[in-house]
Amino acid sequence: MGDFPDFIHLRGKRSSFVLDMRNRLPVALYWGKLLSQQNSSAMLAMLATKQEAKCAAVVEPPLSLTPVLGQGFTGSPGLEIMDEGQAWSTCGDIVHVEQENQHSVLIKSFDNIRKISLIHTLSLDPDTDILQASTQLINRGDKPVHVLSCAAPTLPVPAEMTELTGFQGRWAQEFHTQSLSRFLGSYVKENRKGKTSHDSFPGLLVHSKFAGEQQGECFGFHLGWSGNHKVLCEQLSDGRAYVQMSELLLPGELTLEKDESYQSPTLYATYAEQGFNQLSNSFHGFVRNNILRKHIVDSPRPVHYNTWEAIYFDHDTETLAELAKQAADVGAERFVLDDGWFKGRRGDNAGLGDWVVDKEIYPQGLQPLIDAVLATGMEFGIWFEPEMINPDSDLYRAHPDWVLGSAGNEQIKFRNQLVLDLTNRDVTEYLYQSIDAILSEYTDISYIKWDINRDLNHAGNILGQPAVHKQTLALYQLIDRLKQAHPEVDIESCSSGGARVDYGILQHTDRVWTSDSNDALDRLLIQRGCSIFFPSNVMGAHVGPRDCHITGRRVSIEMRAAVAFFGHMGIEMDPRELTDHERIELKKAISLHKQNRHIIHGGELVRLDSPSNEVRFGLVDKDKQEALFSYNLLSETLRYAPDRFVFAGLIPEQKYKLRLLWPSNVKEYSTSVLSTAIDQVYTGEVLMAFGMQLPILDPQSSLIFKVEAVK
Repeated sequence: MGDFPDFIHLRGKRSSFVLDMRNRLPVALYWGKLLSQQNSSAMLAMLATKQEAKCAAVVEPPLSLTPVLGQGFTGSPGLEIMDEGQAWSTCGDIVHVEQENQHSVLIKSFDNIRKISLIHTLSLDPDTDILQASTQLINRGDKPVHVLSCAAPTLPVPAEMTELTGFQGRWAQEFHTQSLSRFLGSYVKENRKGKTSHDSFPGLLVHSKFAGEQQGECFGFHLGWSGNHKVLCEQLSDGRAYVQMSELLLPGELTLEKDESYQSPTLYATYAEQGFNQLSNSFHGFVRNNILRKHIVDSPRPVHYNTWEAIYFDHDTETLAELAKQAADVGAERFVLDDGWFKGRRGDNAGLGDWVVDKEIYPQGLQPLIDAVLATGMEFGIWFEPEMINPDSDLYRAHPDWVLGSAGNEQIKFRNQLVLDLTNRDVTEYLYQSIDAILSEYTDISYIKWDINRDLNHAGNILGQPAVHKQTLALYQLIDRLKQAHPEVDIESCSSGGARVDYGILQHTDRVWTSDSNDALDRLLIQRGCSIFFPSNVMGAHVGPRDCHITGRRVSIEMRAAVAFFGHMGIEMDPRELTDHERIELKKAISLHKQNRHIIHGGELVRLDSPSNEVRFGLVDKDKQEALFSYNLLSETLRYAPDRFVFAGLIPEQKYKLRLLWPSNVKEYSTSVLSTAIDQVYTGEVLMAFGMQLPILDPQSSLIFKVEAVK
């Protein structure tokens, strides 16, 4: 054993993470509520002493950060490798520890027989209590090693955390939660879509039975990776339980030659003692402080106007200039020219890959349109789908070998497009030069909507090897190279909606498109699920058309605006179709959003436990002097009247004035509390302990309240 302590205690603001270093590999001994300095880690170890069980191993194989077959572990291994010899049963011993402070540690382990090195890196953020954990694998031997899986550090789950909440969905229905009780065996979700996916977001909550938004212990886990992944929570027959997350490697995808290494994606996790809101605000604070670029956090997020659902592929400069004028008139601050501007693009069946301006539509290039947009006071953004190619394109006709595929297997048809092989340097060089040429010619472009609209079904590169891992890393590198050349350009991760939303892609981009559905009722649940890990200032949320183009549902302008109000707000419709009433109300809503986006984009989220036919939440500024609360009625209540709206997150002794911020006019059956309680002063205590009776509203209605401290 090396010269390092028996225990390592990482300390956050409200949580502790203790490692037991007395085993061959490091073991997470404790993770939970912050332990004071008077408690020694040795106390924990003694209290955790287990005896030999009947018909069982004398000493349980440890649940180490990387549990391995070499230790005799019979659960899911954190590392699976093979060569022509004994690599399958690697174990190793701790050989080196680096710890400069009480918040982070690096631990090196080495198997001297198999020449395999493992490096675990963990840090517990002192401001947000987010634990970052990753595993590095290095082959120090002479023989190549085939990597089947190498998980981020495996983390224990306390016995009392009996409930799981995972994520499910599909296109236009992302981030729906799925809850079940933990059981003997494994909860496993695997994603092979080649991107984060609509249906299997790499996140998991593990919590006590009585945990809610504002009470109860809970743990949150998210794997920051934009490719294939595996999420696992297993309970062993010996009673121990753990969460393990990893990149899901395809067969034969990764081989390490001598001195080559593999770095697992980072696992982001946190413990909260006071419910899911506390957990979410830890994640939100970490994203704002540690992932997003400074100007994204410090500057107001501009209200978008996106052209897609207004005109689709029917482009002409005169129409677009008129759309820009009308969008600016209602308050938009950034104009995003969506799909259809490049060569041969008249529908989704041709043109992808030919990233030059279509001179038939734009004979003078994009500059006249850009000038028209800038004249309204808006910024100019543009859409790309760089990773995709149409067979009907000049690029494909010249380079049919540039696509991902699998010999002898027919390409899966998917939106008339194939996937470019980013592991081919010629491909990434072509894409860089093409996008750079547009940004260099049109220097007023300050925003890119970066899309990807299909799965990677046969993700084989030109060598016939599976390539999702290298494809994902090449994507990150391509975006970084463009941002280095054009640091003033912000980039949105749009993947046919919410299929590439994770901390991995967010390390390289500035906004995510939460879902392709602009249906306000759908968006309430989508945004609620997304808000568990992502703050409102990165969640794109648009006011869509009167009749949703995806669901066909008609929703009032008041509710559409109220739902988009609480994200990175935008408009995605044809403003020429607005009625006078809709235009007036939309303009009011955008103005109110601008006045309050310091709360929306910088405040603490307060999700409220809600009946199934309602969605309730709030955002409270850091000083608790201002707050916004949203009440959304999806369908009628079974009772004659709804119950009270109980506020949260305020200072009990502070006096607040309660205002109805939105809508301008409320359609009511009879006189309600809105005529007596609004514009009055209340203590935070009474608002949180008693609440306010809600009025009877028609289904598909929203109310936004503002509370302001009385000085």
